[in-house]
This record gives sequence, C-alpha cells and structure tokens, in this order.
Amino acid sequence: MADGNHERSTGISGAASAGVLVDRPTNVGVVDGERVLVEAVGGYRVALGDRLLAAYALGSLAHGGFSELVSDIDLGLIVCDPLLPGDEAMVQAVADGERSKGSALSERLSVCWGTPVTLRGERDGGRFPPLDRLDLIENGRLLAGSDDVRSGLPRPAARELLVTGAEFALDYLAGKRPSGVLPAAGLASLRPAGEDAIEEIRSPELLIAHGVRRLTKLVLFPVRFLYTAATGRVGTNDAAVARYLRAGRAPSSTLVAAAFAWRTVAPADEAATAVLLREQMVPLYLHYIADHIKRLDTLEQVELATAFREWRDRIVR
Repeated sequence: MADGNHERSTGISGAASAGVLVDRPTNVGVVDGERVLVEAVGGYRVALGDRLLAAYALGSLAHGGFSELVSDIDLGLIVCDPLLPGDEAMVQAVADGERSKGSALSERLSVCWGTPVTLRGERDGGRFPPLDRLDLIENGRLLAGSDDVRSGLPRPAARELLVTGAEFALDYLAGKRPSGVLPAAGLASLRPAGEDAIEEIRSPELLIAHGVRRLTKLVLFPVRFLYTAATGRVGTNDAAVARYLRAGRAPSSTLVAAAFAWRTVAPADEAATAVLLREQMVPLYLHYIADHIKRLDTLEQVELATAFREWRDRIVR
C-alpha cells in the first residue's frame, strides 16, 4: 500500500492540526538509498571475497516505508565461518569508509553482520541484535550471494525481543545504559542518548532543535516497541502506527500520527509542533513505560523494571 494511502486509511490526516503537510510525495529517495546499499555491498565484496555468503537489505528498504528525510540504510551481512579475529575491525572499517562518502544517506548506513554459527546463537560474535535478526528472517531482501544461508535460522523468542528492546530504549531514549550492557556498537547509525535525554522528552524546543530525524525517532520508537512487545513481530513504522491509532484508547494519538507524517515532510509550523509535543510527549512515554514495567515484572527482569521505574520518575519529577 502506498504511504499516502496508508496515512489516510489510519487517520493520519488529523496531523494537519500540528501544522504538518500530510500529502506525502513520491519517495524519490529510495533510488539513492539503494545506491548506498549497492556501494556498501561492493566494498564488503572486496574486503571479504568468497567469505561473503550473503548480503541483505533490511529495515525500510526491505519492508517498505523508506523516508529519505529520516530513515537509516540498513544492511545485513552473513559471513562464512569460522569467525576470524580481524572480522569486527574490518566490517567497521568498510562501514566507516562508506559513511565518509559525504551524502546524508551514506552517513546513515547501519550494518548488522554475523556468521551462520553466531546467528544460530552457538557462539558469540558479530553484531545482529534480536530485532534485526527477526527483520532478516521476516523481511530481508537478498542483494548478493545465496538466500539458502538464511533458511533454518531460529526466530528470536518474545522474551529476548522484549528484553533487548528495553535495553535499547534505556540506552538510546533514556540515556541510562543498564549495568552489564555494552556500549552501542559503532556500526549502528544512531548514537546513544546523552545527558539531556530526559530534557528532550520534556522540552519541545530542545527536541525540535535536534532535527526532524531525532524528533521522529523519539516519538515513534515507543510505538514500535509496543507493537513488537504485543505481537512478537518487527515494528515497522507503518504497522506500528496503524495498530496504535486503531487502539483508540492510547494517549497521544495526534502526536503519533503527526510524527509519522514528519518522516517525509518536516513540520511546517514549529510553534504548533512545540505545543503538540508539550501536550502529548510525556503522556506517550508514560504509557509506554507503564506497559513495559508490567511486562518486565512478569518476566522477573528486576533490574530492567527498576530502571524503567527510575526513568518514569525522572520524566515526571
């Protein structure tokens, strides 16, 4: 379904009250995004040679909904076993080289990688978080190599998706990494949140100043995590927003709808956007955090549930 049709079918046209242009134009940026993928795969072919078993488009360039304005360029690599000591540094070096080419899209390249053994969980190594592994299984689009290497990969369990999603949220949205969780790898295009993470949620002007990419991610990440927690599936923006808006009783639906539209057309009225954020950003986060506290308590994830409670208390202080 086309993006514009999807917006109308889910009620997203209501975002006009936030000063947003909601008729989304044809996504001409897909061609440029595909070019970034092709060039990155070429770089890894040179670096890995026959050890590159397969390369996949992941994320919105695989399952749809790509936004030239805010989307990452997600690439998944499957490398031949055995894992070698220099593999991590080599994968990082190629990613750094591709990002340095100077375009806004190339700077958003995000690389997941592993071997068949690491992807099956038989050995540590690589970088393929559970939600990205699920995306590989459900949506991965083959760019190079053989698709046979993906067959038989185990789906991440619902518990694993919830726990790693909660860890990600604390790192990237709350600015509070749980103990024992390693810093985010440099292969991700998004950087961990800083000391001003809580103020981003509480202060519309600060969040707007950080740009539309950060703005849309901070609004839509909780919606996507709620979707994955409830369904066990990849929380694409389209599916997660549609489900959230259909729920009817969830708070901040106008903000969620507006942020979905901002992924393609940046807010047209900064003052109206600030008013909407001031009214609805905190309720959105409190709703998401309350949902996950219950889920984490059920799983007896005491440390994570405590961290979410502390996050909530920092927001409402």
